[in-house]
Amino acid sequence: MAGDDRRPDAGSPTGAGSDSHAAMVARARALIPELRNRAARTEELRRLPPQTERDLHDAGLFRIVQPKRVGGSELDYVALVDCADALGQADASVAWNFANLASHHWMLGMFDPRAQAAVWDKDADTLIASSFIFPAGRARKVDGGYVLNGHWPFSSGVESCDWNMLASVVSSDDEADGIEYRIFLLNRRDYKINDTWNATGLCGTGSNDVRVVDAFVAEPMTISVSDLTGGPTPGSVVNPNPLYALPVFSLFPYVLSGVGLGNAQACLNDYVDFARHRASTYNRAKVSDMQTTQIKIAEASAKIDAARLVMRTNCIDAMADARRGHVPDIAAKTRLRRDGAFSVNLCTDAVSLLFAASGARSLFTSGALQRQFRDAHAVNSHLAFNFDAAGTNYGRVALGLPSENLTL
Repeated sequence: MAGDDRRPDAGSPTGAGSDSHAAMVARARALIPELRNRAARTEELRRLPPQTERDLHDAGLFRIVQPKRVGGSELDYVALVDCADALGQADASVAWNFANLASHHWMLGMFDPRAQAAVWDKDADTLIASSFIFPAGRARKVDGGYVLNGHWPFSSGVESCDWNMLASVVSSDDEADGIEYRIFLLNRRDYKINDTWNATGLCGTGSNDVRVVDAFVAEPMTISVSDLTGGPTPGSVVNPNPLYALPVFSLFPYVLSGVGLGNAQACLNDYVDFARHRASTYNRAKVSDMQTTQIKIAEASAKIDAARLVMRTNCIDAMADARRGHVPDIAAKTRLRRDGAFSVNLCTDAVSLLFAASGARSLFTSGALQRQFRDAHAVNSHLAFNFDAAGTNYGRVALGLPSENLTL
């Protein structure tokens, strides 16, 4: 169906359209049949099955945006969208954990080289979880680093990880200098995992809570959000690729947007296959001959194609900006956030439309449709895809008011 078999656009030697990019997408697509077969087991476990993690490791997918100097592929940012799109056509939970954990290799490439060495010198395959909910933590500056406390929800894939990136507000005695947002890289020994993930969607992501009590985090193991707004970072001295100069939180929606895209594409593909071979229960008319069926397919596919175009174009354009040393202004950054939310909303609308069009078939807990519907709305519940929030901030900036998103 629409968009499913398109080759990535031509681009740079390590970017979209290169052999390595195409190869990684092909490896992700090759996993689809087996991952679909495991989907029920993944939901039952509430985390990725060990064999699924092994498959993703063996395919090199977790390392697609990791620096080449430590064995990563160092592909352009759009690879996150394309590979999550492919994996999402099998199981959104798998795609969600892939995209989250792969993106943390990209982010680590922006940290102080000493932090990179602490993680990758020991094991370049190691996985890193995260929770970027800044108000959930409080850090206090001390000699040589920070003391961190907090309780963070939604740390996806955390049981599979040896490290965690936790976002926090840095407090001071009088806060006269304003609020600082900072990210802290902690080893597993420094945080406790609370098994809280009992969810109706993205059930297999193991997005449990993490608690930290009085953990000392050395200065090199932290990075300020102000260093991640675009341009050179503390890691640029060892990772000069423009990939590691992208504005992190402006592009944050596109880490995960491919999950909603692939899930919607799978839902459309399944619906078309169903409609081609079924007759109405009531009058035995061929479902494919019904005009309403044809219109629903057209509408859903248009939404999905539009979403894919928006996601990929924005990621490719962002890389082009980074290559020429251009950092987008606040208007462009809020547009990226707006488009990220809007494109995923389009995918959710497509799934909801097809779910309703499927009639009584959608009531059964067997089959993929009910999971695709639940996963679509779970993806859409992420703050990055809340169009009210992203749209409000875009509108504020368009009207000459200051941005309310402190991470941009």
